[in-house]
Amino acid sequence: MLTLRHERTDARGWTRRALLAVLAAVTLLMTPWSTPAASAHGSTADPLSRNYGCWQRWGSDFQNPDMAQEDPMCWQAWQHDTNAMWNWNGLYREGTGGDFQAHIPDNQLCSAGRTGDGRYDSMDTPGAWKTSQIGSNFTVDVLDQAYHGADYLHVYVTRQGYNAQTDALDWGDLEQVASTGRYAPANHYTVDVQAPGRSGHHVVYTIWKASHADQIYFFCSDVTF
Repeated sequence: MLTLRHERTDARGWTRRALLAVLAAVTLLMTPWSTPAASAHGSTADPLSRNYGCWQRWGSDFQNPDMAQEDPMCWQAWQHDTNAMWNWNGLYREGTGGDFQAHIPDNQLCSAGRTGDGRYDSMDTPGAWKTSQIGSNFTVDVLDQAYHGADYLHVYVTRQGYNAQTDALDWGDLEQVASTGRYAPANHYTVDVQAPGRSGHHVVYTIWKASHADQIYFFCSDVTF
């Protein structure tokens, strides 16, 4: 009988250890830190795109309640869908054939036409987004985590008079200021830009066509000239 009880005790202990191991594995899969690695692509690193900027500022401090007061636009994005931050590197869409205006309606440019099952919809919300300070001559730097290469970069800047804090972005708000050819696969792709005659809060809109597939990325970066 002593042996039988000992065997039952061991069995119950093994069952508890197995259950704990399963729960730990499930918790690891559910944690937000694991999300970006599954879809690592890229974004504008300079000037920082809206959702990459949120991740840079709050990715390691996402439970901080100060986000609501210190960075309200990132806070509203976080409340809408946490994946806008965790998947900062996956804001792309397919099947446009290069005809962006036919597939991305006005007021939806920063979400690439509500791509990603709505996770990026909050990027379209105008407001007091944190800005990067730039001059009329600046460089756009696209970070490519996966070394996809680039068929081209197109860069647009909002026209003087556009109000980034009250007006969701339209195609008519933009002036194209740069267009490039191909880039070999690398970690960063840069293009020098001139956008004179601007002051205050503007939006830099960058389109990156990745070379490895039919994936075109769309980035809104808030800047102060």
